[in-house]
Amino acid sequence: MNKLNPLGIGPKIAIILLPWLTASIILSRMPNKYFEFTAGNSHIMHILGMILMLIGLVFYFASVRLLLKGLKETRLITSGPFSVCRNPLYLSLILLIIPALSLILNSWLVLTSSIVGYILFKLFIKSENSELENFFGEDYLKYKSETPEFFPFLLIQKYIK
Repeated sequence: MNKLNPLGIGPKIAIILLPWLTASIILSRMPNKYFEFTAGNSHIMHILGMILMLIGLVFYFASVRLLLKGLKETRLITSGPFSVCRNPLYLSLILLIIPALSLILNSWLVLTSSIVGYILFKLFIKSENSELENFFGEDYLKYKSETPEFFPFLLIQKYIK
């Protein structure tokens, strides 16, 4: 294998998640109020959503920048967001950006997209891990053993022991 797939499992997730997210947004914008977290328009939720969105976008674009650099140099990236978890692009979308959108739109239905996204991530990530193991060998196996796959707070367990 000479080159890594630069898109990883992103397209596999997107083909299911994007229609789900779009439908949840459309349903949430309808006149009924079935999908709201709170009655009325909560300014605090909107502000929290904007802050979470900003954090998510910064994390996402920092990850993209490093990933593109790693692909160009054909090297394993383990610094920056990749030192927090092995899949910071998926993490930023599933745990930060979609929940932020959910808060901004005041819709628990939009939040279900995070659940769907995480399930899809778990279903498809094995193939991406195999590709990285085959390409980077021992370096990736060491990185994999030291860095959480998705949830960065699992790093805390490593340092508490």
